[in-house]
Amino acid sequence: MAESMSASVPVPVPASASAPAPASESASSASASKPEPSADPGTARHPRGAWKGIREGAARVDAATPAERDRAVDALRAFAILGVVLGHWLVTALVADGDGVGLHTASPLQHMPWLAPISWIFQTLAVFFLVGGHVATRGYASARARGTTYGQWLRSRLSRLFKPVAAVLTLWTVASVLLLVSGTDTATIHTLLKLALSPLWFLLVFAALTAATPLLRRLHPLWPLAVVLHVDLLRFGFGAPDRLGWVNVAAGWLVPYTLGAAWTRGELERRRAGWILMAGGAVSTAALVAWAGYPASMVGVPGAGISNLNPPTLAAVTFGLAQCGLALLLREPLRGAMRRPLAWAAVAVVNLSAMTIFLWHQTALMATTATLLPTGHLAGLHTVPDHLGWVAARLAWLPVLALALAVCWAAFRVYEQGGRSGRRRGRSRIVRAHRPSDRAAATGVRRA
Repeated sequence: MAESMSASVPVPVPASASAPAPASESASSASASKPEPSADPGTARHPRGAWKGIREGAARVDAATPAERDRAVDALRAFAILGVVLGHWLVTALVADGDGVGLHTASPLQHMPWLAPISWIFQTLAVFFLVGGHVATRGYASARARGTTYGQWLRSRLSRLFKPVAAVLTLWTVASVLLLVSGTDTATIHTLLKLALSPLWFLLVFAALTAATPLLRRLHPLWPLAVVLHVDLLRFGFGAPDRLGWVNVAAGWLVPYTLGAAWTRGELERRRAGWILMAGGAVSTAALVAWAGYPASMVGVPGAGISNLNPPTLAAVTFGLAQCGLALLLREPLRGAMRRPLAWAAVAVVNLSAMTIFLWHQTALMATTATLLPTGHLAGLHTVPDHLGWVAARLAWLPVLALALAVCWAAFRVYEQGGRSGRRRGRSRIVRAHRPSDRAAATGVRRA
């Protein structure tokens, strides 16, 4: 889940996890230019001094960002990542077993299906693949223009995608061994591992689509959409085996990815395209849910016969089209909002840490739940999510979960940013360090 838009913009990710892709312009956004020393160190501790420091830091990030960068792309990626995180935290519950030792997963959507609209807000993977397709195709074209080979380009993009994975796998390998040795039942260990490693499926799909970018640059989104339609028709209409649905793992996410390629080709610049995608996707999804028997929830629900997400169904894909249409319509408002230094600095920070946030947010949830388990069954954390009181309690827990994720971010972000030496040699794709002459030139470009 970030490159200069003249070449390519970071993924996401998850994904790049959109995780952002490798960098090209300079050091990290936080260290793009050195802060000016404060006249009085004591003022930094004062709230006004701290706020002034934040604003000055945001102004430096804003000034160090290439003038040609499309900040709306980064904003969409950041919103997609945060949507996934908040969605998981709101619909995933680790319920304490009767003995108070084991844990099993549950969901408020399982007990209160009328809360399904929550999943419409936070299931934002389609936007992530839209941005990823746009970034990858634009970056590949720019790389080829510079004489970069396909292998060099692909290694550059995938290295930042997978470097942070090693830390996750190492930690959970050690944790699993310790849990087994301590006598934790295997069902609980399986539950924890499944949640912790579930984000990796996204990376594998995204990596495969990224590797196929040269072949997908001209693919029309209707082709993968037709594949999804026929797979669902065979599964639900003619009784084909459910395993056929796994074809949609590739075909379903190819739809927004190839829409991103169409964006790069300039085919989605008119607002009309956004309106058509949003309205057509919304109407199609409503029809599929109302008359074709598809679930209303756009995420998986424990115990449900059909999941819209695992594997993706036609309803999930048409819903993704509506989301992509809305994202395209929001480009201009986001470009305006991102001219504000504070807003842009926040988006830049999320993009530079997108992979870390994506990979560790489930671990933050589980660490908080397991750490507090000995204190008793806390509402919104260990209890069954079968009433609105649980939802209110979970909302109150969100700051604690965010704090746990911040600890993970502080501990493991170095793996995403290329190691500690990356602070000197690494290059951020969002900002670049300017010499005074560069800064003046950039200011001239913006004024022009």
